[in-house]
Amino acid sequence: MARRKIILDCDPGHDDAVALLLAGAHPSLEMLGITPVAGNSYVENTTRNALILTEMADLDVPVIPGAGKPLLRAQIVAPNIHGESGLEGVPLPSPTRKPLAMKAIDFMAEQIQKFPGEVTLVPIGPLTNIAHFVLHYPELLGNVQEVVIMGGGIHFGNTTPVAEFNIFADPEAAQIVFQSGMPLTVMPLDVTHQAKIFLGEIKKMEAFSSEIISKMGTLLGFFHQTYYDVFHIEGAPLHDPCTIAYLIEPELFGFEDYVANVELHGTHTYGQTVVDYWHLSGKAPNSRWAKSIDRERYIQLIFETFSRYA
Repeated sequence: MARRKIILDCDPGHDDAVALLLAGAHPSLEMLGITPVAGNSYVENTTRNALILTEMADLDVPVIPGAGKPLLRAQIVAPNIHGESGLEGVPLPSPTRKPLAMKAIDFMAEQIQKFPGEVTLVPIGPLTNIAHFVLHYPELLGNVQEVVIMGGGIHFGNTTPVAEFNIFADPEAAQIVFQSGMPLTVMPLDVTHQAKIFLGEIKKMEAFSSEIISKMGTLLGFFHQTYYDVFHIEGAPLHDPCTIAYLIEPELFGFEDYVANVELHGTHTYGQTVVDYWHLSGKAPNSRWAKSIDRERYIQLIFETFSRYA
């Protein structure tokens, strides 16, 4: 069976790192490239983190830096969750690899032209890079197989009461993507907060013989603690790997199609994904939203795939 071709658009980030390693090792996926974006940290850090992860995991995947700031809003990052570097919790080596000297959106366009109808974009950070692609290459949107997003929330936020971080970090970009007409599958907070990893499971990951997976376990211990400190919840939600798990085993999730837009003007609701939950608008849905997950199988899939690392 042909491997599904993906471009991972990310802002590593602890859960981004799990998603990257999951995509890099699973035989059903082919990562054409990684396009870091500013989000959990500044783009210099997210690019560096992507280079470190691909080098430590021995993944032959190019890293192509993307946007360093949102389209319009003032930039925000998340050191309270991911640390100043975006990937704190254990010492990591400096990368010897270098990023490709081209623009992320040009790389996306190149791959989509090379493999029309076969490339899935997987944005798990702010949607800035994807919005730039929409604006600069509108003629290629019909050749994108799918866009699988980690972002938004149907019923709650995590940065404001109603706004999720990735969307709040660049709401204008998110609205452009939601209005793009590309096939959108969304992993919102409603499902990713069901996708928690607990301390006992993290300890098992730390016990792996693979250095990168053992360190990933330690990183998740840091992530688990910051989540508890900020949100006072047990278990660290593995938000971003839900996108990759869906591509590998879509039957892990339950879905419903909705009309969704992003609020750009509300005093209290800026950055909210406004989801027509009761289908009141009468409009055709523009996105498919995950609502449930088989958590036990999700964690099992991660561990099975991570066992492929030597």
